[in-house]
Amino acid sequence: MPARSPFTAGTRKWERLGLAGLVVALVTAGLLLAVDPVDTDDADSRVRAELQVVLDDWAHAVRTGDDGSLAELIDDASPELLDAERERIAAISVVPLADLGYELASEPALPLPPETIARFAADEVRAHRVHLRYAVDGIDDVPTRRPVTVLFVHRPQGWRIADDAPDLAGAQTVTWRGPWDHGSLHLATAQTEGGRSLVIGHPDNAAFVDDLAGDLPSVVEAVDDLWGDSWSRRALVVVTSSREEFSHLVGPRHDGDDIAAVAVSDDVDHERGVATGQRIVFNPAASDRLDDTSRRIVLAHETVHVAARAGTVDGSPMWVLEGFADYVGHRTAAEGLATGPVDVQRIAPTLTRQVRTSGAPTSLPADGDFTGDRSALAYESSWSIAAYTADEFGHDTLVSLYRALAAGPVTDERLDDVLTDLLGVDTAEFVDGWGRWLGERIRDIR
Repeated sequence: MPARSPFTAGTRKWERLGLAGLVVALVTAGLLLAVDPVDTDDADSRVRAELQVVLDDWAHAVRTGDDGSLAELIDDASPELLDAERERIAAISVVPLADLGYELASEPALPLPPETIARFAADEVRAHRVHLRYAVDGIDDVPTRRPVTVLFVHRPQGWRIADDAPDLAGAQTVTWRGPWDHGSLHLATAQTEGGRSLVIGHPDNAAFVDDLAGDLPSVVEAVDDLWGDSWSRRALVVVTSSREEFSHLVGPRHDGDDIAAVAVSDDVDHERGVATGQRIVFNPAASDRLDDTSRRIVLAHETVHVAARAGTVDGSPMWVLEGFADYVGHRTAAEGLATGPVDVQRIAPTLTRQVRTSGAPTSLPADGDFTGDRSALAYESSWSIAAYTADEFGHDTLVSLYRALAAGPVTDERLDDVLTDLLGVDTAEFVDGWGRWLGERIRDIR
């Protein structure tokens, strides 16, 4: 908006003369800079529009494999970027995409260190946050968006892309990398209850990718049987081949070597019951560490998280979320829950030793127990709580308990109320019953 004019209706004559004299003096001295904020905004808008055209052309070149257009978009000073883009085009060409685009973020350009500007010797250098928008056909009803940081340089022939993951010396830059950024791809499809499911990996783990695709129909059916059909009933699974790829897809908080797989999502609208960008991502070591049974257990566990994501709020008790997913996983692999001593010992060996050594648990697992040295005991205990609930109160009650407690953080009073309403017992009685159930199944184990 233009600055307010000093020549307002209430200005006295001597003030107008004084101001006019000041203007003349400034012009005479060459100090009057006619910079209108509107002009500045217009100039930036023009540049942003030009950059968006470059991004649109970039997306079109990637989708169509147009190498000639791609070569014109990438700056001559960045031959390594052009090589990487060519590899990306070759890899992504096998993925059935319904949409792919790049959207310039609304925020201002990022600050640039002097060395970055000097490196390109260009008329202008700008770094912007960009959203990679893509949708896998048959999987994504709504496109998912991932962050990319793009460095643009202005040449006599127009704007060019110089980097898609620049190091800006301390600036918060993030660039997401997809499976197609980590080498050629191997895809396998499966027809599941909700349509086509897809497993994406690389040639080095093609057999594991194919095995997962073979597991998916029965896994989705088993999750559907217990959870219900109020979810997409299909999945997109990614099998990574390197720790770097796993970290790119799941983030540094969940990329530990002890994690077989992680279910991730984009946005979750709990009011509408919609979750977008859902993916199940397997650790690169999973193909070596998992046998046929454990592979199905892990896949079913993560598929539960996909099915329940829209009804699950961050901060809900971990023993409910992970216990239910583990219960469905083991039930799927066993084609029915067996509650004899051998099964408890096989599924929960750490818990079995704990009960035999120290007696039955006296409290529910805390969220902090699911990391570090106590994580194995926490996961096994949570599975056993879900198994106890299903065995004593029925599968429908177990699902109702999950839905009631997955709505966010739960106070002790809220937990008492939910257990009393659904099971007819308070927390202390619930824990006592769980302990007795465990004792009966572990007592004879030697």
